[in-house]
Amino acid sequence: MANLTKQEFVPLDISGKNYLSWVLDVEIHLEAMGLGNTIVEKNESSNQDRAKAMIFLRHHLDEGLKSEYLTVKDPLVLWRDLKERFDHLKLVVLPKARYDWLHLRLQDFKSVNEYNSAMFRITSQLSLCGEKVTDEDMLEKTFSTFHVSNMLLQQQYREKGFKKYSELIACLLLAEQNNELLLKNHESRPTGASPFPEANATQFQNSGRGRGRGRRGGRGGGRGRGRGRGRDRSKCVPRENFNRGKQQNVSQKRENNYDQKNGEKKVYEEKCYRCGMEGHWSRTCRTAEHLVDLYQASLKKKDKGVETNFIDQKNDYDDGDDADMTHLDVADFFEHPEDVNKYPMII
Repeated sequence: MANLTKQEFVPLDISGKNYLSWVLDVEIHLEAMGLGNTIVEKNESSNQDRAKAMIFLRHHLDEGLKSEYLTVKDPLVLWRDLKERFDHLKLVVLPKARYDWLHLRLQDFKSVNEYNSAMFRITSQLSLCGEKVTDEDMLEKTFSTFHVSNMLLQQQYREKGFKKYSELIACLLLAEQNNELLLKNHESRPTGASPFPEANATQFQNSGRGRGRGRRGGRGGGRGRGRGRGRDRSKCVPRENFNRGKQQNVSQKRENNYDQKNGEKKVYEEKCYRCGMEGHWSRTCRTAEHLVDLYQASLKKKDKGVETNFIDQKNDYDDGDDADMTHLDVADFFEHPEDVNKYPMII
């Protein structure tokens, strides 16, 4: 009785839409419980078996149906009443099942598995309605609904002489799987193209074998003493690390050539900082000392930043030409103005 506390299958709906499958489930479970004779006409089952069968039937009924058949205590009477109420559904399901069987075609499905599921669903409905579908009918339905492009393949399957529908479906499923694998291998890369290199490839240089002392004579290839044979493991560097170090060196050079303060690129010229001439450096400069002093003095004057202003003044009576606004006296050409009297010829 403990097994009856949970439902073994979907209860019968009050509309009766699942009546055909419900009838099949009830017959199988009652037979497994040894209560199959309780729903057979003119049975001689004991009262205890009838009570067990009645409990099982009511447990798998909709709540609305339970209230409608509340006074029924015999499982055979309940079984007969439900059959009279919902057995006409076979007449509703049968035309739909026949229509689906008539229009079932293999070429309308994307895969063989989908076609096989539809085939068994339709044949099950026909069987519940009293129409039996044989393996010969299922084989002929499959052969006659191949796509036109597979006409030669359909003839080859016919020549194999399948006797069961399951054998044909197994062969079609295997062929479909092989075709998918072949298509994936073809689309992985174009025809005639070489395979892609592995991403974890490494660069390796073999330093050869050698004996004795030296920089690379021992195992590891480092400086020092060592005897024996070995490969230079220091050169077995992953390509990723090698490229990363190369990029760092390039970026470091760029940073050194960039002036962060002014935001401009530094320009290095081969110019002597001692005399200002090009073509040599200050450490190799042989310019005379007095020329060096003049160059250094000119640099100091530049640092002072003396500002020079020019004012252009025009008269109203000017004819438009730029007049000479420079008015110089003779005394302006002497360092000491009192020396002008010494040279009367100039005046």
